[in-house]
Amino acid sequence: MSDTRKVRNVMVPLRQLGKPKGRSADAAALEAVRVLLGDCPRDADLLIEHLHRIQDHFGQISADHLVALAREMKLAPAEVYEVATFYHHFDVVKEGTSPPAAITVRVCDSITCELYGCDDLVRSLEEGIGDRVRIQRVPCVGRCYEAPVAVVGRNQVGHATLERVRRAVDARAVVPDLPLDTVHYGSYRAAGGYQLLAGCVEGRRDVEEILTTLESAKLRGMGGAGFPAGRKWRALRDQPEPRYVAINVDEGEPGTFKDRYYLERDPHRFIEGTLIGAWAITAPDVWIYLRDEYAAAEQILHRAIAELQADPPCALPRIHIRRGAGAYICGEESALIESIEGKRGMPRLRPPLVAQVGIFGRPTLEQNLETMHWIRDVLEKGADWFADHGRNGRHGLRSFSVSGRVCRPGVHLAPAGITLRELIDEFCGGMEAGHALYGFFPGGASGGILPARAADVPLDFDTIQEFDRNCFIGSAAVIVLSDRDSVRRAALNAMRFFRHESCGQCTPCRVGTAKAVDLMEQDHWDTDLLEELSLCMVDASICGLGQAAPNPLRSVITHFPEELA
Repeated sequence: MSDTRKVRNVMVPLRQLGKPKGRSADAAALEAVRVLLGDCPRDADLLIEHLHRIQDHFGQISADHLVALAREMKLAPAEVYEVATFYHHFDVVKEGTSPPAAITVRVCDSITCELYGCDDLVRSLEEGIGDRVRIQRVPCVGRCYEAPVAVVGRNQVGHATLERVRRAVDARAVVPDLPLDTVHYGSYRAAGGYQLLAGCVEGRRDVEEILTTLESAKLRGMGGAGFPAGRKWRALRDQPEPRYVAINVDEGEPGTFKDRYYLERDPHRFIEGTLIGAWAITAPDVWIYLRDEYAAAEQILHRAIAELQADPPCALPRIHIRRGAGAYICGEESALIESIEGKRGMPRLRPPLVAQVGIFGRPTLEQNLETMHWIRDVLEKGADWFADHGRNGRHGLRSFSVSGRVCRPGVHLAPAGITLRELIDEFCGGMEAGHALYGFFPGGASGGILPARAADVPLDFDTIQEFDRNCFIGSAAVIVLSDRDSVRRAALNAMRFFRHESCGQCTPCRVGTAKAVDLMEQDHWDTDLLEELSLCMVDASICGLGQAAPNPLRSVITHFPEELA
């Protein structure tokens, strides 16, 4: 194997590759990269992980480091550069330009944070500490229940003010403190954890029994698409081996933070569910893809996996943790797989589906974290226990990420099919004082915006579309707007987000989101032109980003004409 190298998972003799062209690697940069990588493999799929090592250590990635990394990994410098510049969290410094400040303060400017004054926060930070730090506006960081939010280094500061951020900067508190209520391995095992997994692996549980229970429980994917979990697992078993598992914890949808909530508090529950899924489809490898904004969750996840591997209850598959780098598009299942493989997160054309051709070309079971969180409870307590929780003819439980104008924002576990009015009154403590319900996003930025008169529509898959076919519940990220808010402004915020996060691969999305922002920034909306543009984006975009991006603007036109008068 000494005379070959791995190129896109195909072994190619080095003599066929030719000599590297272009700039030579700087000796000092090459040595620094080698020290940082240590004895880690140099496989191409670890490119993003190695870029993180450089970024974390130096606070930036210089041109010398890019070339050195390319040399060390035996990749083309252009390939390393295109990956590094694709992801928002890599600070690639061009030659002749000044490096960024030692500390970067990122201010979330997504929908909920805009409602709670992120613009004023940015101005106060620029005036108060702008000479000491770099200040950036960024998309949703998954802490909408404490809006507005700033991030000092990787440390999120909720209910952010100039003084709170200044204290974090002065203390150089750039790494988050870990939650104190996390369930550790010993406690989880003492409460019966991993007994179900051990029973499966050791032959005391039957695969068909497991699949039938999941199907009877009507457990669906909680990442947004809502595909029945049991059916997906069964379909994977019909695919050729080896088969893999990928867990999507890249919940970048503005307003969503439920997966982080469960990971930070009870990580072993979803890990056990994941390993049961791997057993069911006989997967030798599992990849867990975690969004980069979740620094505390990342530490908890690494600790949980280390605890499990140090004292395993049974034979385990290989578990790989992959850290995202700030790209919403990687929440799309095929883009996530591209990123796991160390590439730009570009969605693939389908067919084939990832269940047929996934990680490294192999059939892959891809699930959301919350889906796997429920596996143990469903299998231990039975299908009826889960299915019987629903309301209004629906089945199961839903974890709602609620933010906006309610008294108690946060993650609320409620019956599937609950109405917004019930959710606000029973779980969220009602509307904030002085605020009356005006509208709401039922499924984050992409789920559209519904008016207050839809507050009695059951919240679940397939129910919201009966009220408006352009709206959906998705990941159940509910953002509540009041009569003091502008739905038109919220829709513009969402479209600016999609413009920023479009991967650029297809013209309808890349150009369409930019043109839509231009049209929506006008005093008078050309609704006919916006609808024509929306149809083009929906019909011709490759993935769900471009297809769903027009939903909020269409909602304004349909349900809130008074804001366009």
